[in-house]
Amino acid sequence: MMARLLSSEPQREDEALISLRPSTLDEYVGQSRVKARLDISIKASMMRGDVLDHILLAGPAGLGKTTLAIVVANEIGSRLHTTSGPVVERQGDLAAVLTSLAPRDVLFIDEIHRLPHAVEEVLYSAMEDFQLDVMVGKGPGARSVRLSINPFTLIGATTRSGLLTSPLRNRFGMILEMDFYTIDDLMRIAVRTAKLLEIKMDDESASEIARRARGTPRVVNRFVKRIRDYATVKSVKVIDKQIVHEAFESLQIDDNGLDDMDRKILSKISKDYGGGPVGLNALAASVGIEAETINEVYEPYLLQGGFVARTARGRVLTQKGYSAIGESLI
Repeated sequence: MMARLLSSEPQREDEALISLRPSTLDEYVGQSRVKARLDISIKASMMRGDVLDHILLAGPAGLGKTTLAIVVANEIGSRLHTTSGPVVERQGDLAAVLTSLAPRDVLFIDEIHRLPHAVEEVLYSAMEDFQLDVMVGKGPGARSVRLSINPFTLIGATTRSGLLTSPLRNRFGMILEMDFYTIDDLMRIAVRTAKLLEIKMDDESASEIARRARGTPRVVNRFVKRIRDYATVKSVKVIDKQIVHEAFESLQIDDNGLDDMDRKILSKISKDYGGGPVGLNALAASVGIEAETINEVYEPYLLQGGFVARTARGRVLTQKGYSAIGESLI
């Protein structure tokens, strides 16, 4: 199945854009509240010579949580070690990572809410006391040995903070909720990305890209890359508003940042269910995709953008949703 251009989840093509990531807080665009709190905490820990508090970054995919972890490690001058919840399957896997950390290193665990419970328990004493409880032996003769590990900072990232257990959540010194980006911030990211890719693009074009990017930097960067490809094929040296419109038309992404499947979902709610309410399972069966896919991939932006509203009886189409498919609310 072809990767969806508008998906906020990481894709293979994003790997080519890693070099575009900022390396300092000053370079990092957006998330001003989060950056302000981090800036104070980083400076305070550096002045005291203490290890930085553990940090939980929560928010939808594509908002720059991994990039922010890289920035934090750079700011405190430490190495970053990266893993993810689904990868760490056994206690021994996590113990191996923790014992390899140097003093003040940063351990980044993406999708931390997906850590197995038994593995999660290993983190408790590691985060609180920088101690690691290891079971030696098996059966009746097994015993627990406590090992000291170097002080470190854990940065956890989650798109579903409600799935974190209370014991784990309570061990983070900072819980930072990341928001969708404003059009102005997305425009700045588009301009920065174009510059790094050596693309000539005016501000009006950057604004057009930002409006369709669903509040997500990852999508902005993909758009700039795809529009650059379109301009190259058309032998255009300077990207202007006309080229941007043509490129989006070829990608079948409209002025609202909706693709074919988004519009199909809205149309089904309108035509098959009279604008709603309609339950998630019924809508999924009508559209022909999994209910979980609608819930996690398509619906977040349709809700955030005000095209659909969620009620106790199901999803309903809003006036904005009707307008997006060329209809009107009667």
